[in-house]
Amino acid sequence: MNIYIGNLSYSVTSEDLQAAFAAHGEVLSANVIMDRETGRSKGFGFVEMPNSDEGLKAIQALNEQPLSGRNIRVNEAKPREPRPPRRSRY
Repeated sequence: MNIYIGNLSYSVTSEDLQAAFAAHGEVLSANVIMDRETGRSKGFGFVEMPNSDEGLKAIQALNEQPLSGRNIRVNEAKPREPRPPRRSRY
């Protein structure tokens, strides 16, 4: 199960997400999305858990709960929608 986590504090790391979700079950991966140009967090991330039951329990337990001073938003990630190809700026 792929889980979206939003409203993250910019200081939260992938390891912080891993630790928060590991309390609710096995975590395959945890990633805070970073801006390529600045290297700073974009304020959201994803956690992948192999067991859907554990994932749903983690969503219920952690949604709107504080993590590093901010109440995070946690829900099941939606599949990425296809985007049109980018046009060159030049």
